[in-house]
Amino acid sequence: MIKKAVLLMLVILLAGLLVVGCGGNKQTSEPVKQEEVKTITLKYAFFAPPSTFPAVQMEKWKEEVEKRTNGRVKVETYPGGTLLGAMNMYEGVSQGVAEIGLTCPSYFPGQFPLFAISDMAIVYPNAKVASLVLYDLIQEFQPPSLKDYKVITVFATEPSYIMSMDRIASLEDLKGKEIRISGGNAAVLGALGAAPVGMGMGQVSEALQTGVIRGNVSSREVLKDFKFIEKTKYVVDYPLTTTSFAALMDRDVWDSLPADVQKVIDEVSREMALFAGTYLDDYVQDVIEWGQKEQGLEVITLSAEERAKWDAIVMPFAEQAAADAEAKGLPGNQFLKRLLELNEQHSKQYK
Repeated sequence: MIKKAVLLMLVILLAGLLVVGCGGNKQTSEPVKQEEVKTITLKYAFFAPPSTFPAVQMEKWKEEVEKRTNGRVKVETYPGGTLLGAMNMYEGVSQGVAEIGLTCPSYFPGQFPLFAISDMAIVYPNAKVASLVLYDLIQEFQPPSLKDYKVITVFATEPSYIMSMDRIASLEDLKGKEIRISGGNAAVLGALGAAPVGMGMGQVSEALQTGVIRGNVSSREVLKDFKFIEKTKYVVDYPLTTTSFAALMDRDVWDSLPADVQKVIDEVSREMALFAGTYLDDYVQDVIEWGQKEQGLEVITLSAEERAKWDAIVMPFAEQAAADAEAKGLPGNQFLKRLLELNEQHSKQYK
């Protein structure tokens, strides 16, 4: 009986030691260390003021990327030329001043031949269609001029219109007038008889004030965004060229990003093209109504006879841009063919 009691005591003691031993291991073991997630900071530069539609797109891109990466990516935006200007944007991106730069390929005549075809194609009904067509084309054709960059997104303005200090209702009215237009599109305006002046949008206000130019050719939101309506009270209701925008990242920076971050940026890319186009179309409509009701803006409709004269002059320019691209060894004709197909396709959905 005594032996059984002793044996029972030994079993209880051994069990207690095992429990204490296991408990001791829990108390002394090192906690599992979770790898710290490093924040990725991307500087995104643009040359025009924060109220302009490309800058609104930039802020939307920032919002979406930061949200979809759960804050892993932090985007610092620099609109208004605070970090880089229009003419040194892509150079600044290559040199690491900013990770992303947004500017207009048409500011660099001859450097982006395929973009020039889209800019010269006077077929787009609105900014939504122009933006989606351009986006699809750049994805499909992968322009060699962008080989050192990752395309973050591309989008386009609505067709450009002549906004003038003078009432223009004919080619005769336009003849010799100094009108600002982005460099790559100047030939169209020159063919119509004006005296095209190439300059960045940031210079236009002063040029209007000093009389260096009598008007501007661009999409019409600038009447309000840049306060051009204070000088240009007339808009000719004749759609001309579009202006493309490209947000680019240096290829080495792109390659250094984690795969999951790259995936998010790719997902947002086309969404931003549609967002930018939609935002601009809606905003332009508001600007025109505001201008007519409150600022004395007059929208001039060309007569059918006059319009036919303008059509005969401007329509061949897209074909010429395609031929120029072909001369540089690029598929200009195929690019234009696809452009027209995509324009018809997207126009059915986004009238």
